[in-house]
Formats: sequence, structure tokens, C-alpha cells
Amino acid sequence: MNEKIPIALTIAGSDSGGGAGIQADLKTFHAFGVYGTSVITAITAQNTLGVHLVHAAPLADVRAQLDAVVTDLRPAAFKTGMLATAKLVSAVAAEVRRHGLRPYVMDPVMVATSGDRLLEEDAVASLVRELLPLADLVTPNLHEAAILADMPVATLVDMRSAAERIRRLGAAAVLIKGGHLEHEAIDLLLDASGERLWRRPHIDTAHTHGTGCTLSAAITAGLARGDALPDAVDRAVRYVSRAIASAPGLGKGHGPINHFVSPD
Repeated sequence: MNEKIPIALTIAGSDSGGGAGIQADLKTFHAFGVYGTSVITAITAQNTLGVHLVHAAPLADVRAQLDAVVTDLRPAAFKTGMLATAKLVSAVAAEVRRHGLRPYVMDPVMVATSGDRLLEEDAVASLVRELLPLADLVTPNLHEAAILADMPVATLVDMRSAAERIRRLGAAAVLIKGGHLEHEAIDLLLDASGERLWRRPHIDTAHTHGTGCTLSAAITAGLARGDALPDAVDRAVRYVSRAIASAPGLGKGHGPINHFVSPD
């Protein structure tokens, strides 16, 4: 019975508020009928109002978690989220190569919804150099795409240019999340076969904490189930849109989305 359940792995930070990070990823894996495993890279003290503490896990602990998981519960797909430091980025990249893990969805977590920084500035170069070329898909938001592509990203035209630049850095495919475009929300997927767009109206809500983590986890779950990348992205985009629209309104700030919605 267990062999019929796909396994997915998240390598990310813990969100004590439960809306993002490891907690959001595992909730999403469960919603998609996928068995979730995890490697915790950092402990954060946070809630809907902001991030109050970030403590990166020791490198040996991260390596030990990865070894323990992949040697017994090898994932059919995996993702990375918050990696915090350049040393953590390098350690995770080395382990991914050593174990030959894929398909790989990289969520280049840099800044929380609250505006708090979650990736040290010197870690960005390591992310681009060591992890990006391993990624089957990278899922930056507009701000992260601007950093990775080294250009302003504020329009659909900018998104197209940035996606091309990021693919040239080594990623097999790029999904730029345009939820903060001025007139409508547009997500752009670019891979070797071309471009695909998802357009939808803006949802007027402050409760969007964890959307990036949830989207990348949903795509990872789809890939673990054997879905083709465009199909996994399509299902994930629709799931997150419903989760935002039905957010439970928890907390006093940027609240979590609704992970209980059906992915179908």
C-alpha cells in the first residue's frame, strides 16, 4: 500500500505561525495525496505580523536529515524553500548532487510577505551558481525574478525577458509569479517548449502568507504523482487561487491561505 503513495520532500525553514515554510509544504502535500517528508534548514519565530527571529540549522544537522530521508524514503520529487545562508545553499546543493535527486522545484525564498529578509545577500550568488542549474523549475515572484535576472520586473514584457535570462542561468524552466502586477495577476511559465500564461483578477485580501511556498509545494506534489510540468503548474495555480479566495482570516497581519481547499 505504502509503495503506491508518492513521496515528496521539502527542504525549507520552519514557520512557527504555520502559514508558510515546512508547515505549508506538508499541508499542501497532504492535500494532493502525497506523503510529505522534510529537511528543516532554519527555525523562525514568526506570525502574521512578521519574522522575529531566524536561526539557521547547523550544516551537519541538515546533511543528516537529508541522508536519513533519501536513503529510506526517497522522494519522487522535491523542492527547496528558505535556505537562509550561503553555506546552507552550498551544503544542500552538494547533497542534491550526491544523491542524484530530481525532479527539483526551487522556490528562491528571499523575502517574507511581511518584508522581512529570509536569505542573506551573499547567499544569492551561491543560489544562482550552485542550485539554479540543478532546478527543473524555479518559481520566483516579481521581486525575486528581478534579483535573479538583474533587471527591473514590473510588466508582462519584463517577465518574459527575466524568464529568458533566468533560463540562461541554467534552470530548465521558469515560472514567474505575477500576483503583484498592476492590473491583473499573471503567472508565466517558460520552458524548452515555449511560454504559457495564467491570467486572473486580483483578489483583494491581506491574507496571502505562504502563497509562494504553497504553489511550489503543489507543483512538487504534482510532479511526484507523475504529472507533466505544465499540468502540475496548472493544477497548482488553480489550487492556490482557491486557497487565497477562501483564506480563513487568521491573525492580525498577513494571514495564511486556506490549505483545506480541494486541489481538483
